[in-house]
Amino acid sequence: MLHIAFVRSPYGHARINSVDTSMATNAAGVVRIITGAQVAEICEPMLAIAAHRPGHKSAPQHAMAVDHACYQGEPVAAVVATSRAEAEDAADLVMVDYEELPAVMDIMEALDPSSPPIHPDLGDNHCFEHTTVTGDAAAALAKAAFTVEHEFEFGRHTAVTLEGRAILAHWDTVEERMTVHHSHQSPYQMQDVFSRHLGIPEHKVRVITPDIGGGFGLKINVHGEELAVAAIAKLLGKPVKFTADRLESFTADCQTRDHLGFAKMGVGVDGKITSMDFENALSVGAYTAYIRFGLAEGMMAITCAAAPYALTDYHARTRVAYVNKGIVGMFRGVGVPIGCTVTEVLVDQAAAKAEIDPVEFRRMNYHKDEDYPLTSVGGYAAKYMSLRRCLDACVDIMDYDSLRADQMAQRDNNVWRGVGVATFVEAAAFGPVYYGPSGARVSTQDGCTVKLEPSGVVRVMTSVTDQGQGTLTGIAQIVGDQLGVGMADIDVIAGDSATTPYGGGAWASRGMAMGGEAALQAGKALKANILDLAASVLQTTADALTLEDGEIRDARTREARMDLAEVAKAGYFRQDTLPSGTQPELMVTRHHVPDTPYYVANGVQGAHVEVDIETGFIKLLGWWVADDCGRVVNPLMVDEQIRGGVIQGIGNTLYEHSQYDETGQLLNATLADYLLPMAAEMPDIKIAHIETPLTNTELGANGIGESGTIGAIAALWCAVNDALRPLGAQVTKQPFTPEHLLEVIAAGK
Repeated sequence: MLHIAFVRSPYGHARINSVDTSMATNAAGVVRIITGAQVAEICEPMLAIAAHRPGHKSAPQHAMAVDHACYQGEPVAAVVATSRAEAEDAADLVMVDYEELPAVMDIMEALDPSSPPIHPDLGDNHCFEHTTVTGDAAAALAKAAFTVEHEFEFGRHTAVTLEGRAILAHWDTVEERMTVHHSHQSPYQMQDVFSRHLGIPEHKVRVITPDIGGGFGLKINVHGEELAVAAIAKLLGKPVKFTADRLESFTADCQTRDHLGFAKMGVGVDGKITSMDFENALSVGAYTAYIRFGLAEGMMAITCAAAPYALTDYHARTRVAYVNKGIVGMFRGVGVPIGCTVTEVLVDQAAAKAEIDPVEFRRMNYHKDEDYPLTSVGGYAAKYMSLRRCLDACVDIMDYDSLRADQMAQRDNNVWRGVGVATFVEAAAFGPVYYGPSGARVSTQDGCTVKLEPSGVVRVMTSVTDQGQGTLTGIAQIVGDQLGVGMADIDVIAGDSATTPYGGGAWASRGMAMGGEAALQAGKALKANILDLAASVLQTTADALTLEDGEIRDARTREARMDLAEVAKAGYFRQDTLPSGTQPELMVTRHHVPDTPYYVANGVQGAHVEVDIETGFIKLLGWWVADDCGRVVNPLMVDEQIRGGVIQGIGNTLYEHSQYDETGQLLNATLADYLLPMAAEMPDIKIAHIETPLTNTELGANGIGESGTIGAIAALWCAVNDALRPLGAQVTKQPFTPEHLLEVIAAGK
């Protein structure tokens, strides 16, 4: 096996005049040095243009830069050696002649037509723009009894998965087959990508995605160097491995957020929200993320804004810019935390101005139960949302009134505490109408095969993948419940494009909602087949039998008649004992495709904080979540998904920030400088569940994977602003650094 180390651009923006490999070629262990131009000869470039978004434009992106590096960390050449250490040593000997070019780093500068275009063929740095209009927001705001407004800045950050991206590709020169072991969330997506870009028939590409240490959406993206690894494996005809180290992860992983916003909300004399205007601008790096379209960050932000509330007039615009930073791809929440936070901050401000408790203000402005199904002003279509039930559950576990009493008492001691309550809505398990019209080859179905083995063990093969969520445990539970089999007798296989049913993998909180439904239907079908076969053996009818504890039992007396191994023996080896014409079917496959654009989950989060107004430090005192993710298959799994999401949202809001200078240099590409939440900073997170089973599916499960992050960011903004409100101060940008807090406190005074 050979190893790759990439030579990466040290500049944010540069022309590549030449690549001199002469010194590196003779270094110890070096097998070959391959440039971006050489990879481009056998690998088609990526072009990410969303067909359903008029005006969207993007430049072709090569797997490695050919003559133009557009962000620091973009791969320029690959050193292939017998060990990673030798490859890294030789990479230092590759001499690249760069001509540094002006870097465009600021969002508003990039949107200015006079800024130098990163890609001259595009004419400017304007990627995309979209406006949503419902009613007449300008007129409604003008007529409102009062308005509130706020500026927002959401800093760019990255996923920081426990394990970095890794890929091992092998090209079989005899059979002309590509096998790739890949730390990715969808083997089927990457099978298609490798096939089309390397010119290999799809059936000759196998992608295996084993359990990996965290995904968070990062590992659903297509990274150029991973495509380059597969191309190099094909070029050399040998197994080739690449693993991103932590420095490479910071500079070359897809990033997220990087939004600016300004929003205004109007309220009537009756305290009802009437209108909202939301201006959003964001950067997506130097290219649009391939297949997954980073512009979704802006679209989701303006679509989900105001979703819980019954206002009638709404105007929103998102503008997307190219800058010389890392590419913005998918990440937990994909823009929804932005829209949620903007809305909830304005709702808190409006409640304060109306002198109404923020919990009561939300309750009086939610959609009414009798108004469902409905479409929100931003375009969210919801069959039902349990907003009031979740709000009541959250304030109950918070002991909200006691927190408010404590807050007032502590102010007398110059202790400034804040209570934040935020309503979140999560669109999950996106269906075919989302990606289909875009032209992106993304599967929005999921499938499951369930097989009774000769031993009586049940083998489950699912298209959903697991990056630590526990999804495969939930799939096993569903199948076991249908077949009356314990977990010890169920074997689950996932993450292999050659052996599992075709599907989407893991993205958009689809594991239980879609993969679980497919598993349920496959389990039901196999159960019927097993009972039919058992009835033939036992000379009775299938409805007289049932499955329990791995045995065929009399449905009335619960007497054991035979076990699953005996059924399997008859089906596989003793067909001679069966009635003529019996065709045992002990393996079935079922798929599930959503019948709506997405499923809608919702909930409420509460946060309790203390702000030290002398130092700007924030202490987290308590956290609460009431969620509705439909039927809860595994409560422990759901709880930990929520807790993980909340902690990630806290990290995004308080600590994480990928900071660049004006030339495109990333200033904090180590864990010593890029801050993350640690156990000592985290509060206890208490959770309550409201269960409203989906009516779209028999299982009734909904998404939960992103809810924790979506609601946590908004709740923390609301809590900190609640603490600062008596001081005339409000935060306007995340992360909430001590410097920013002291700045706004000083301005308030």
